[in-house]
Amino acid sequence: AGPPPQALAKEAHKYFDHAVVSVRAGDGGHGAVLNMPPGPSADSAPAKTRGGGRAADKGKAKKGSGKKVSFKRNYDGSVSLPVGGHGGDVVLYADEAEESLLGFHAKVRHCAKRGGNVGATGTLSSRMHNGFAGETLRIPVPVGTVVRRKKGSVLADLAHPGDEVLVARGGQGGISLIDAPDYKRGKAMALSPNVMRDVTDKILTHGQPGEEISLELILRVVADVGLVGLPNAGKSTLLSAITLARPDIADYPFTTLMPNLGRLGGDPTLGAMQFSSGATLADLPGLIEGAHLGKGLGRNFLRHLRRTRVIVHVVDAAADDPVNDYKIVRDELRMYNPKYLERPYVVVLNKIDLPK
Repeated sequence: AGPPPQALAKEAHKYFDHAVVSVRAGDGGHGAVLNMPPGPSADSAPAKTRGGGRAADKGKAKKGSGKKVSFKRNYDGSVSLPVGGHGGDVVLYADEAEESLLGFHAKVRHCAKRGGNVGATGTLSSRMHNGFAGETLRIPVPVGTVVRRKKGSVLADLAHPGDEVLVARGGQGGISLIDAPDYKRGKAMALSPNVMRDVTDKILTHGQPGEEISLELILRVVADVGLVGLPNAGKSTLLSAITLARPDIADYPFTTLMPNLGRLGGDPTLGAMQFSSGATLADLPGLIEGAHLGKGLGRNFLRHLRRTRVIVHVVDAAADDPVNDYKIVRDELRMYNPKYLERPYVVVLNKIDLPK
C-alpha cells in the first residue's frame, strides 16, 4: 500500500521521484472443444416426395451435391482450428505531459485485459473465429524515468520522449480440440492433429497466464545544467530571471522542495552558432552539510544531477563565509558521486547588490 493521500499532498517532495508498482499482463483467452461436423451424406439425402418422376429426378439431382463445408487451412493442409486471444501486454512509455511519479503512489497495481475466448462452441464450422486479442496497456511515465525490476536489474532508461519498454507479456491463447468418438477418430485426425485423446487434454484449451512483475520506478530529471548550492542561495531566483520558469521563491531556506525546470532560449542577435542552442536548467533543492547522510532534505536529490553536463554552483555572496559555503556543496557532491566533480562547472556569486 502506498502513502496516505494527505501525505502525498503535504510531502510530495518525498515521493515524486520514486515509486514501486506491480503490473500484470492479461491472461490468454480459452480455446474450445469442438464436435465433428456431420458428414455430407446427412446434408445430401434425397427428398422424399409423394409425386412421381419429376420429384424423384430432383432428388437424384440433389443426391451427391450436398453442401461441402470449406475450412480455413494451415500451410500443411490441416484445418485451422480457432485459438483464444493473446492477453494484453504492459508497456511503459516516456510522456512529456507527465511531471512526476506521484500518481503511482495512489495506484500501485496495473493490469492489462485478458484475451477473448473462442467465439463458438459445439460443432466445428467454417464460421468460427479466434478470440480477440487483449488491448495493450500503455502506461505513461515522466521523461527520465529509469525502470528496473524491484531489487533487480535495470530494464530501461526512458530518457527521451516516446521511449518505451515492454515490461510484461500477455499469455498465449488456448488451442481448440476436436472431440470425436473412436469410430470417427481417423476422420478427425485427417482434419487436424488437435484431437482430444481423453478429458485431461482439456487443459490445453486454457489460456496461459500473463506475466506479473514488481517494478521500481526512479525519476532522474533530464536537464543540461544543474543549479546547486546551500538553501536560500538564490537558485530559484536565478532560474526565474533567465528562463520562463516560475518556481516558488521566498526568503527562507528549503523553499524549493522539488526540482524546477526552465529552458534557456538561444539569443539570435549573437550570430550563428554563438548561442543558438537552448539548454534546460534544473534548480535542485538546497544542500546542507551532511546531506549525503540524510540531513536536511537528504541526498536523494543529488541523483537528479546524473544526466546534467554542466554544474552551476550558486553562492550567496552576502553570507558570512561564501568560500566555505561553496566548499560544503563541493564536498557533498564528492561524497555522493566523485564523478560529479569531473564535470565542467561555473561558480555564480549571487546577491552582490546587497550592501554588506
